[in-house]
Amino acid sequence: MPRKPGHGRVFWALALGLATMVSLAGAADRKAPRHANSSAPPPIESALLMEADTGAVLYEKDIHQQRAPASMVKLMLMLIVMEQVQSGALHLSDPITTSAHASHMGGSQIYLRAGEVFPLETMMKAIVVASANDASVAVAEHIAGSVEGFVELMNERAQALHLSETQVATVHGLPPSHGDPGDLTSAYDLAVLARELVKYPEILQWGSIREERIRDGTFILTNTNKLVSTFPGVDGLKTGYHHGAGFNVTATAQRNGVRLIAVVMGAHTNAACFDEAKRLLAMGFNSYHKVVIVRKDAPIGPEIQVSGSTVRKLRAVAENDLAVVVKKGAEKQLVTDVQVPPRLDAPAHRGQVIGEVRVTQQDQTLASTAAVIPEDIPQVGLMWRLFGR
Repeated sequence: MPRKPGHGRVFWALALGLATMVSLAGAADRKAPRHANSSAPPPIESALLMEADTGAVLYEKDIHQQRAPASMVKLMLMLIVMEQVQSGALHLSDPITTSAHASHMGGSQIYLRAGEVFPLETMMKAIVVASANDASVAVAEHIAGSVEGFVELMNERAQALHLSETQVATVHGLPPSHGDPGDLTSAYDLAVLARELVKYPEILQWGSIREERIRDGTFILTNTNKLVSTFPGVDGLKTGYHHGAGFNVTATAQRNGVRLIAVVMGAHTNAACFDEAKRLLAMGFNSYHKVVIVRKDAPIGPEIQVSGSTVRKLRAVAENDLAVVVKKGAEKQLVTDVQVPPRLDAPAHRGQVIGEVRVTQQDQTLASTAAVIPEDIPQVGLMWRLFGR
């Protein structure tokens, strides 16, 4: 059959149009994933949010996965220093002399010269604020005589704190070379370590510094923790980065009497690391609050009858503050249960444990503390018991 005039042109126009539509659809499919990936945050290897006072974990993602902490290993150095300052073994005014070895550290540093001397407090500011590797080595050598000796102290302290996922190899967190072992820890262990550090006001004071001048104003320490400037309430603690570890931060903030600790490990970018820490802290402050159930030494439970003493009856008291962190609005689900005996025989002493007070939520124990005797209970003789009442 002969073709109609223009039939070929129509066919090719339709074919070209169909091909164009397929090509555009394929291009759209290829572009869509790239657009989605560009708007999604880079992955975070592990992350944790903890309430500092109670240790309650409010958010977790692979928190027991061992990873390289990079410079966050300096948190252990900071703790050992502050514990020795508290005990009187060290003073913040002590002069720290830089060895030749310390002066040759790479990475973040304050460019210490061999023989240069700074007070311990200045060295600690350099470590906390600017993550100075040379200052870390100088302080470690001053305390333990050598870096290796101080690493032993760090591992001993990790064991004492039951940080079972922590293995310390350096005082600075630089990546290992020549097959040497590297530092390893987990988000959970870092949060437990941070709970110890936030007990020291000096650490939080230094951690909240944005910039400070040393060397008679000629050198500026700039805080590596950008959350200090961008998230209200942040006053520490430490960042860390090297190629194998990714971007990391252990951050703490306090608002309205509640202190939170956020740990982020293995972020692909610095911005993603800080964004995740801010997200966790904001979620914590917006969604949770601390409920104080009973204060230390406050009476709890029913009266207890006492026999064999001039003290006829007493009420137990809480050994420690008892508080829990719950989602806002969940306070009505909390149940307080005090377990103490109805009777007590003398003698007994102040602080003796005779029971327990627990807080539960839906049959899950959230926190507990001991119920103790508030005063010494003397025992009297038989004659007093017979005729003294």
